[in-house]
Amino acid sequence: MAKMKTHATTPENGLQLEPYQVILRPVVTEKSMQQSQDNDLNAYTFEVHSRSSKQQIKEAIEDLFEVRVVAVRTQTRKGKPRRHRQLVGHTRGWKKAVVKLHEEDHITFF
Repeated sequence: MAKMKTHATTPENGLQLEPYQVILRPVVTEKSMQQSQDNDLNAYTFEVHSRSSKQQIKEAIEDLFEVRVVAVRTQTRKGKPRRHRQLVGHTRGWKKAVVKLHEEDHITFF
């Protein structure tokens, strides 16, 4: 059932990423926890590498957690402007992926 992939390659730059490099961390918020516990949605949210594609994310989730992925939705989040006295800067931008799993599969984080 689990596919054995050694690495994922992005077509635009030839960057090779291992599955643990594609998936950086789960996003733990009220909304993401509600989506993961709802049997109709069965969706999990992850912070992913900014250059990873939907196919790479799907393969990485299937390899790391041994589940079946139905759909992947991605979103690139821009950094927000922040100020500290006279210094002006931005928080870092990041890429978010919402992964919908097969109705029989679940991921347990805690």
